[in-house]
Amino acid sequence: MFAIIAAVVFGLALLLDLANASLGSVLDGGTLVTAGLLCVALHLAGVGAGTRTFSFRRRRR
Repeated sequence: MFAIIAAVVFGLALLLDLANASLGSVLDGGTLVTAGLLCVALHLAGVGAGTRTFSFRRRRR
């Protein structure tokens, strides 16, 4: 999920950079790139990958 968000943020940053536009003084290209890198880092760390349940049940014989 974070990889998709990162792709959208990077795409928006690229479009703003190519158009020489800005979304205000707070949300510029550097901020979007930082947000995209944060999403990529969270994705690589395994955050948002879903819940993993480990079962440590012993077999009964």
